[in-house]
Amino acid sequence: MSYRGKRLLDLALTVPALVASLPVQAVAAVAVRFTMGSPVLFRQQRPGLDGAPFEMLKFRTMRLPDPERGLVTDAQRMTRTGAFLRSTSLDELPTLWNIIRGDMSIVGPRPLLMQYLERYTPEQSRRHAVRPGLTGLAQVSGRNALSWEQKFARDVEYVDHNSLTVDLRIIARTVVQVLRRDGISAEGEATMSEFMGSPAA
Repeated sequence: MSYRGKRLLDLALTVPALVASLPVQAVAAVAVRFTMGSPVLFRQQRPGLDGAPFEMLKFRTMRLPDPERGLVTDAQRMTRTGAFLRSTSLDELPTLWNIIRGDMSIVGPRPLLMQYLERYTPEQSRRHAVRPGLTGLAQVSGRNALSWEQKFARDVEYVDHNSLTVDLRIIARTVVQVLRRDGISAEGEATMSEFMGSPAA
């Protein structure tokens, strides 16, 4: 699919979704502020197209690290409000702004951490040949229940075979996945363990 066609699809779906979700975002923001304090938004540099950094926005789901209070791991820092926002994917609503700004697309490989760039194999690095997405083939194929290698294989598969039809199918499957709340975290983890590189790297 051409970039122009993909961009038009992104805006056609994202702008109405953003407007419709504003009341929900307002409630979520108040809940985060009340249970976790400021800041309400989680901001972090993530790699975009060709690995170029951009600032991704999400609602906070965890308390700030505080070793004295025993808040170190993701599981210890996660709040009930945060767990609910994650399980319903409501924490992702501010990311719609990233799509409107052109940092991301609705469909594409998920933007991960900047430090992962140097840990990818050359094949895995190909996931950055397209703009990152709010959802993607890896997310509808198992989300965080997949291993890192399985996720990256799905990302590269999307890079090689993306089209309007593929994007629409992934969006439809994403709706089902969100409603089922499947694959929110890896087995035995509150979120997903850090990617340290593949054995072949």
